[in-house]
Amino acid sequence: MPVPTFTIALGNYGVTRPLKEGKLKLERANLEFIEVEPITAGMRRMVRRAEFDICEMAFTTYLCARALGKPVTAIPIFVTRNFHHWAAFHNLKAGIKVPKDLEGRTVGVSRGYTVTTGLWVRGILDSEYGVDLEKITWAATDDEHVDEYKARAPRNVSYANQGKSIVEMLNSGAVPAAVGDIKADPALVKPLIPNAQEAGFAYYRKTGVYPINHGVVIKNSVLAEHPWLAEDLFRLFKTSKQGFLPLLESGQNLVANDQAARACRQAVGPDPFPYGVEANRPALETIVNFAVKQHVIAAPMRVEELFAPSTLKLA
Repeated sequence: MPVPTFTIALGNYGVTRPLKEGKLKLERANLEFIEVEPITAGMRRMVRRAEFDICEMAFTTYLCARALGKPVTAIPIFVTRNFHHWAAFHNLKAGIKVPKDLEGRTVGVSRGYTVTTGLWVRGILDSEYGVDLEKITWAATDDEHVDEYKARAPRNVSYANQGKSIVEMLNSGAVPAAVGDIKADPALVKPLIPNAQEAGFAYYRKTGVYPINHGVVIKNSVLAEHPWLAEDLFRLFKTSKQGFLPLLESGQNLVANDQAARACRQAVGPDPFPYGVEANRPALETIVNFAVKQHVIAAPMRVEELFAPSTLKLA
């Protein structure tokens, strides 16, 4: 029988580099890497048009996609992660002193409301700082990856600023605060949560939650025809990570996401990329709960529902 070839879209990180350079291969299939820059564009293409057989995917996008019937299934591999206390900002002239001061205001959102970083930082503001998220208008500045979500977004999500620059809005004071990965003028804009890195580490020590950002999904039709693929991919990604960890220790050739993971080792230990369901259950249950409370998905999902059955026991 001919060996199948699967298209795959992945970002460029230390944990994926050996795969993309062809140093590691599947035994029963070939991988054809499709370069997409930024990888978030690949995620949109995957959930809208199922363009790839395998694709990196922001986990909140995945939850939204699953809730709306998109034909993809994840494996418990997480290629980017970080704490998100750093991702809330305020304009210094807005009179915001503490997170509760966001209530009653319009807060900008970098890209779509369902972006994973935004979900995590809103969840932190709610659970750790007592912010009532329902009392804030969330101003998205881009479309949602899952196109159907926009019609289902809660009333306090506005798309009136779609297409505008979140940096310009925040620098000018058009919005008093914003959430997301934002590179604003530090003379005009400051982080809302002081000592954000230590606050994130303290959150982990308190809750055991080490937030996940991007996972990996497989097209359902591919899994139906090749049910062995999920487990084989898990093992391939695990081998790739194990080869990368010594480089992470040394600090060699690290991209920004790797640097963030390296910093997280101060809290989570020497392996900042734990794979498998059980090692990530606190984070998975929390992100599902945050997604329900923020109306990204309508009802809770069991962690076991989210992953290919053959990978549930892998570690």
